[in-house]
Amino acid sequence: MLDELDAAAVRRWVRAAADALGDNRREIDVLNVFPVPDGDTGTNLHLTVLAAAERVEELPAGAVAREVWQALAQGALLGARGNSGVIVSQVLRALAEMMGGERADGNVLEDALAYAAELARAAVAHPVEGTILTVLSAASEAATGDSLGAVARTAARGARLALRKTPEQMDLLSRSGVVDAGAAGLCVLLDALCAVVTEEFPEHYDVPSRAETGAVTRLPRPEQHKDHGYEVMFLLETDDGSIPELRRALDALGDSLVIVGGDGLWNVHVHVDDAGAAIEAGLVAGRAYRIRVTYLAVANTPQPPCTGRGVVAVTAADGLAALFEGAGATVVRRRSGGMPPLAVLVEAILLAGDEVAVLPNEPEVLALVEAAAARARDSGVRIAVIPTRASVQGLAALAVHDPLRRFHDDVIAMAGTARATRFGSLVIATEEAMTSAGICQPGDVLGLIEGDVVMIGSQMSEVTRQVLARMLSGGGELVTLVTGVGVPSGLVAEVEGELRAQRPDVELTVYDGGQVLYPILLGVE
Repeated sequence: MLDELDAAAVRRWVRAAADALGDNRREIDVLNVFPVPDGDTGTNLHLTVLAAAERVEELPAGAVAREVWQALAQGALLGARGNSGVIVSQVLRALAEMMGGERADGNVLEDALAYAAELARAAVAHPVEGTILTVLSAASEAATGDSLGAVARTAARGARLALRKTPEQMDLLSRSGVVDAGAAGLCVLLDALCAVVTEEFPEHYDVPSRAETGAVTRLPRPEQHKDHGYEVMFLLETDDGSIPELRRALDALGDSLVIVGGDGLWNVHVHVDDAGAAIEAGLVAGRAYRIRVTYLAVANTPQPPCTGRGVVAVTAADGLAALFEGAGATVVRRRSGGMPPLAVLVEAILLAGDEVAVLPNEPEVLALVEAAAARARDSGVRIAVIPTRASVQGLAALAVHDPLRRFHDDVIAMAGTARATRFGSLVIATEEAMTSAGICQPGDVLGLIEGDVVMIGSQMSEVTRQVLARMLSGGGELVTLVTGVGVPSGLVAEVEGELRAQRPDVELTVYDGGQVLYPILLGVE
């Protein structure tokens, strides 16, 4: 039996927990009725802990306990899936903070479990009893003993006793004949910890089965919960002071809100009807990425689609909208810097035809488009989301669109052309910030290639020429330049003159896009 959780023991535990959750994920999935009966809690918990295990296994063999705990917490935060997965990532973060010091014995584990219960509950906007939070608190309260093994045993036992009582605390569980799925997964996690500490491994980890008369039914939610159509998750880089306002904004949009993390990196989870508004709130708070939007299958069934081949393009600018429409696309408009309404996206796809290619034209819009596509596919539409990250890629894809080709061949041609189109842009800095090209000041002109800042200047024309020269250094025959709001007169002529002098073999096409955030958009094919 172990006296302390050293680096090797932590490695064994996170792998054992990942394997145990993997072995039992289907049994846990079956229990999943709260907050929505989407049958994926076991899978989400397995993927969350597996991400932690894989991050730990990337460390060198000689990594010390503190490094192992940090990797475990970081892997869980970045890989967290679903409501319960996000909560468990916060539990692992709390344990890492407390157990990663010089001592990791039974006394520290008691304190760490209490801290985990506190931190996890604080991460949930509206805690509900009879859930993983209740069982975690029970494990913390039960944890006691004069050794690490005793504390691990009593914590796991306390969690199991509390798990059996969860149907008494939530009518939805009682009427469905199940215990809480997330809490069942937490018990497996604690049982695996106990097994590693005591070196007594069970033949299998117990997951209470659904009562024979139980069935997944659409039952009333607790008062503070209602059915929402979409689960939105994203990672967010921002200062910790921005989180309270983000909580207020997202809490007003939906429920099942959980925000975990710290030190500038956060994982955000919420159920909403307006997925675009939730993503916008994240973009306002900081840099949101790895955005995932999942249809929860509770919205109204879409109407049958129209027939024919179509393309749907998303844009915020009048000029770009006219270009896309002129090329035959159905355009979904969004506010500059905002998200298009998801319901409008679904309707546009269904009206475009029964074979539809969709061009998001911004990285942040991609997840929303994929959710709309998943929703529209319920009506039998064949949909291909072409992951265009910039409007110039969307224009390039649309230029090779041929409705007379087989849909599969058309999609391959459009996607290949978009992928082969390198893109750049200019943006005006609004505040002092550190970029990959150095520190910028308000009013500086930033030149970006593929989303990364490559230079900082004061003159828009000079930055445009320099960015274009870098893009052409990798080859190219066709340059697309799209002007936006605030472009100085004479810039296009300067660029044309530079190209004639330096690259007479390159063809330049200029459009007035009317975009606000990016004075210049560039594409090179």
